[in-house]
Amino acid sequence: MAPETLTAPALGVSQVRRYYQLVDAGDVPALVALFTPDARYHRPGYQPMVGHAELERFYRDQRVIRAGVHTLATVVTTDDEVAVHGLFRGVLHDGGEVELRFADFFRMTPQGRIAARDTFFHVPAV
Repeated sequence: MAPETLTAPALGVSQVRRYYQLVDAGDVPALVALFTPDARYHRPGYQPMVGHAELERFYRDQRVIRAGVHTLATVVTTDDEVAVHGLFRGVLHDGGEVELRFADFFRMTPQGRIAARDTFFHVPAV
C-alpha cells in the first residue's frame, strides 16, 4: 500500500517504525526529517528538545548511546497518537553495554510527521 493511501493511524505506525529503523542505522538527517520543524521531545535526564536543530544536536552530540537495536513488542495507535513498548539493546559511547525496556508516545500530524515524542525507560529511579 502506497503511503498516500494509508489511513492516518496506519501512516503514523509506518512512520514510527521507520523512525526506529533510522535511529538504529544512525541516519540522523533522515530521522530528524520525520519530525515537524517545531516538534517537542521529552526524554528522562534531558531538557525538553524543540525543533530540528535541537533534535539533531541530541542525536549527533548528546545521546549516550553509540549503537544499538530497538525491538518493538507492542504498538498501539489512535487517530493521531502512536504508543510503543519494546526492548533496546546497545553499546554506550564509553563501551558499556545496555539492555532496557522502554515506552515511547508519539503525537502525529495528519501528514504522518512526528509533532511530539515522550520517552520512558523501565529502570529503577524512585
